[in-house]
Amino acid sequence: MKTFMAKAETIERKWYVIDASGMVLGRLASQVASILRGKNKPTFTPHVDTGDHVIILNADKVILTGKKLDQKKYYHHSGYVGGLKETNYRNLMAKKSDFVVTEAIRGMLPHNSLGRQMIKKLRVYKGAEHEQQAQKPEVLVLEK
Repeated sequence: MKTFMAKAETIERKWYVIDASGMVLGRLASQVASILRGKNKPTFTPHVDTGDHVIILNADKVILTGKKLDQKKYYHHSGYVGGLKETNYRNLMAKKSDFVVTEAIRGMLPHNSLGRQMIKKLRVYKGAEHEQQAQKPEVLVLEK
């Protein structure tokens, strides 16, 4: 019996909508990363992007457990000497909660060109409205 290898031409992609309100950030990110990668399909191939499109709603209602809101920091660098900036997650969730969810998912995808291709299939919105009604996305309920 031959091993099945998916090809880019034969992949069928679906659209899913996930309501993130009340979900823990890490659990949400790991399950969405699995869908974006295509690991939920029997045709999963590690070197081909077989994943589906995911729309996440209510990103501002995601929960961080423990003291992570105050103790966990997000770092970025301006590129200049001494330009390291840090922000705690309480401020980051208030200003850019969609960015927090996107970065958590990006960190769980492969760190190469394949991962950059996969993250483009993710759309994150702060509220309950999205712009992809034409794609007729299916509602997907994840475990909490």
